[in-house]
Amino acid sequence: MFKNKLKALTAGLSLSLVMTATVAQDFPQKPITLVIPVAAGGTTDIAGRVLANQLKDVLGQMVIVENKPGASGGIGNSYVARANPDGYTLVLAYEGFNTGNPALTKNLPWDPVKSFTPIAEVIRGPHLVLVPKDSPINDLKGLVEYARANPGKLNYASSGVGSIQHLGAELLQLKTNTKMVHVPYGGAAPAMKDLLAGRIDLFITTPPTAMGHLKAGTLRALAITSQQRHPMLPDVPTTAEAGLPEFQLDAWFTVFGPANMPDAVVKKLTDSMKTVITSPQFVKQMNEQGATASYRSPKEVADIVNADLKKWADVVNAAGIKPE
Repeated sequence: MFKNKLKALTAGLSLSLVMTATVAQDFPQKPITLVIPVAAGGTTDIAGRVLANQLKDVLGQMVIVENKPGASGGIGNSYVARANPDGYTLVLAYEGFNTGNPALTKNLPWDPVKSFTPIAEVIRGPHLVLVPKDSPINDLKGLVEYARANPGKLNYASSGVGSIQHLGAELLQLKTNTKMVHVPYGGAAPAMKDLLAGRIDLFITTPPTAMGHLKAGTLRALAITSQQRHPMLPDVPTTAEAGLPEFQLDAWFTVFGPANMPDAVVKKLTDSMKTVITSPQFVKQMNEQGATASYRSPKEVADIVNADLKKWADVVNAAGIKPE
């Protein structure tokens, strides 16, 4: 009797392994949707479209980019969290929304850890401290001095509550003992539109959103929040060079799927994305946008998410930011 049960168990396990291998071999059999949880035109959107365009050649299927902005990334994240975990619906998530929002927003309809399956980190982006071209503020020191002398007079944009633009600006105020007014948008692109029009005084965001405007001279960058100057922006000083070395921001943009995806499908997607992200073509395109191609495995992504949840919760508490 025992031997028969053991044989049945072994046969079942073998069948399961064969089915898993078959799933990986056959996947994908139809187009994949990559959800971008912000409006078109921002860093997430730019990186997602480049990734999707190159990923189709590796996977042999179209990867359709679908923008679902709103609720500080919540609409896109909720959509993917509820999707069938078959690998055909993914989201290119942004650090601020996925690790800042949980500390700021009560009763999120998705959980940053339990609702998703990590696939691969795609890019990292330092941030630029941007002002309109006609702003009277000429450098980071001048910004701090003006903000201190005029509390509440400067407003700053973000791509939404809980974004790194939001938390980064709050961190800047915390470090410099200043007070500015937060104006959240549904993505970096609409925020950039108002910055260009002079309706916003300050925007701290990743370079891809701003590169074209900086080259055209329609915006000015006071500093970049990284340890080194970016090769595409050699004239923009680092925050350390500008007198504020403790103010650094380096955001991740990572692909997730719904929770409980088959391991074989995750591996197929991860391996395919690694091929794209580490390719010279992708690296070059991201460098030209002011970002950095940055592959990290699902395990590394999970560790980073857990660490950043604590990091941004600490910033929220220290800055006294109230949940919304």
